[in-house]
Amino acid sequence: MQLRPICVLSALVITLAACQSSPSNTDSLVDASAETGAGNKPLAPPPAPPAPAALSEPRPVDAMARAKVADYAPTPTITWLGPAAVNRENYAEQQDNPVHRTREQPLSTFSIDVDTGSYSNVRRMLRQGQRPPSDAVRAEEFINYFDYGHPAPASPAQPFRVTTELAPAPWNRQRQLLMIGIKGYDVDKRTLPASNLVLLLDTSGSMQATDKLPLLKQALALLVPQLRAQDRVSIVVYAGSAGLVLPPTPGDQHGRILAALDRLEAGGSTNGGDGIALAYATARQAFIAGGSNRIILATDGDFNVGTVSQDALETLVADQRKSGIALTTLGFGQGNYNDQLAEQLADVGDGNHAYIDTLQEARKVLVDEMQSTLLTIARDVKIQIEFNPATVAEYRLIGYQNRLLADEDFSNDKVDAGDIGAGHEVTALYEITPVGSSAMRLPPLRYANHAEPTGSTSELAHLRLRYKLPDQSRSRLIETPISTASLTRQPSESFRFASAVAAYADLLRGGAHIDQWRWNDVADAARAARGRDPFGLRAEMLQLVDQAHALADPIAGPAERRTATLGDE
Repeated sequence: MQLRPICVLSALVITLAACQSSPSNTDSLVDASAETGAGNKPLAPPPAPPAPAALSEPRPVDAMARAKVADYAPTPTITWLGPAAVNRENYAEQQDNPVHRTREQPLSTFSIDVDTGSYSNVRRMLRQGQRPPSDAVRAEEFINYFDYGHPAPASPAQPFRVTTELAPAPWNRQRQLLMIGIKGYDVDKRTLPASNLVLLLDTSGSMQATDKLPLLKQALALLVPQLRAQDRVSIVVYAGSAGLVLPPTPGDQHGRILAALDRLEAGGSTNGGDGIALAYATARQAFIAGGSNRIILATDGDFNVGTVSQDALETLVADQRKSGIALTTLGFGQGNYNDQLAEQLADVGDGNHAYIDTLQEARKVLVDEMQSTLLTIARDVKIQIEFNPATVAEYRLIGYQNRLLADEDFSNDKVDAGDIGAGHEVTALYEITPVGSSAMRLPPLRYANHAEPTGSTSELAHLRLRYKLPDQSRSRLIETPISTASLTRQPSESFRFASAVAAYADLLRGGAHIDQWRWNDVADAARAARGRDPFGLRAEMLQLVDQAHALADPIAGPAERRTATLGDE
């Protein structure tokens, strides 16, 4: 019987759609298993697909049909791939900060933030060829992922130093960027006060994947060799219920701690509320006065039994932080990762949030930055900028959307804010439109008083910063004016790289605030300011910019997507 051409072509279209609809994850699985240490069995490679069935010689069809069939030869077989996995990752909705008229709202107040989880989580998506959702991108966490070499304080008498730098905005020279840098004093790891650590680990069934519990165990195994006899370590796990796997144990009993980690297996539902309650009870039992008391919650955030309300969990953590026990969260995995919960619990728990996508990231967070992760040197750190309407027409804070504070909360010591650890850096950027600039974003008001504001034009703004020492309840105040004369036409390398990172985050969120700048402009600016890069993090960002460009603009050719690699230097 002769085949009808339309049937042949329809079958081919269906076949191709079936084969292209579910890209292989083989590469990501191999990468993940390659980083798996000796304590875990690497994933076996997926079975090879079955060989295509032999095709019989088709009967003659018309010339047009033969040409189309030839385009797709050899014809692949139709294979049922099963239902696609449902992505249940959860990100808090966020709107970019608006532009403010200085005459209407001269004060800008926010809490500092040292989280970095957004950057490494987005990195994981880009490496897998996935376009990140805009709500996964928090600009301040991108900026704060990098070290800018802000000057450190001269002595521990003042726990940190505040510096500013002002220069033209690279995407529009008619505007300016103000960079605020905060650097905490550093502490040698050997002189850290005793630590009371409770490792609160999610061992539910959702943690079975290689990039979850196996990676979690390897990550914490990097922390163990750094613990000392004066430290105390406990392990609490939770699945359908919570349990104490390791009671408070001297930190130098490395073998016992590692053995407890190695025995962990995933299974069951996720009762995170019970786990958090038991972890705080364990931390109180082993509390070290004058030491560092902290819970490290490692999870994918997929709480599904017990207390599952985020508001209820945040209230629980907020109540417990009054006891002097901080909560740090480490996010793991994909598909059901609850970024919103992990980030917010760390915020209310006086801790920080990181996302662990690789063993290298675990080493960065738990080894290289251990003292800043574990030792808090200043609590409830708040920044308030008063812009001068005689010199600044408009301003916009880049990032920190969920860290904004009411202006009256700046002096209210009962309002919680972010904490700074030993050696921590915090960087914030404002985009400013000077008075008289042709780059105003907001239209002139029809009925407003158009009289020019009077006052000194020697000051751009006045910076105020409040903080509490760890054992005190009353805040201290630091004030410094920002001079218009500090504007420089030759910004530092750190300033230029930070502005490129901010633009990169903005493009991932849609590119609404950087005028005509595009991916190549960001890559060029970052490459020119890469500078010293001992761990290769800046070079890695250049590669991620190129990957993001390819995903955001898939029809652009190679000439439009210049690869940002070390070979470009």
